[in-house]
Order: sequence, then structure tokens, then C-alpha cells
Amino acid sequence: MPYDEGHATVMRDDLMAAGELPGHEEKRMFGGLCFLSFGNMVCGVHKGGGMYRVGPDRYETALALPGVKELGFTGRPMKGMVEVDEDVLADDDTRQKLTELAMAFAATLPPKPAKKPKAKS
Repeated sequence: MPYDEGHATVMRDDLMAAGELPGHEEKRMFGGLCFLSFGNMVCGVHKGGGMYRVGPDRYETALALPGVKELGFTGRPMKGMVEVDEDVLADDDTRQKLTELAMAFAATLPPKPAKKPKAKS
């Protein structure tokens, strides 16, 4: 199993508790499950933890939270993306703050255009 469905449920519940996530969509990406707003990634779960797209302006704030680190599973740091392990996902306060930071960043992004279906040959 690439990610823990229990972690996905917790993250989904956090998003709902934090307020409306316009254009909400769930999509399998990065070997896990990502939560999107109008096609823009907000957060997601992967094997062993989760990730949040907090944006460059909120990046240092997120990294100052206990247990939060640079997103590293891609092989290079991605400014604006942070990750947490399973222990941090169990911390309600840290998850809530990361969720708020990620939702605030997503609200600044324009919706991505819908993908056109592939033409049949």
C-alpha cells in the first residue's frame, strides 16, 4: 500500500474542518493521494507521512513548526513544499496550522484549466 488510508481520512477531515475547499478534487499522485483546489495541489499523503504546499511566502513559517521539514522525497528541496512523518500527522495542532497555511496559499492561485479529453483515433 503506497499510503495509509487512515492518514488520508485525517487530512480530508482537516480540510473540511478548516473551511470550504473550492473546486475540491482528490487525485493519486507521487505514489500517494493529493488534495487539490481547482487543480492546484494543497496537500497530500504518501507512504510514511504527508506533504503540504504552503508556498514560498509561508515556507519558513511552516518549517518552524515542530517536525516539519523540506519536502525531500523528490531528491531535491522544493521551496514552498514541506513534509511531515506519521508522528507529526498525529499532532492535531501542527496539522491544523499546516492545513491553514496550505489552504491560504491555494486561494492565491488561479484555477488550472480543465484538461481536454484525448481524441479517439
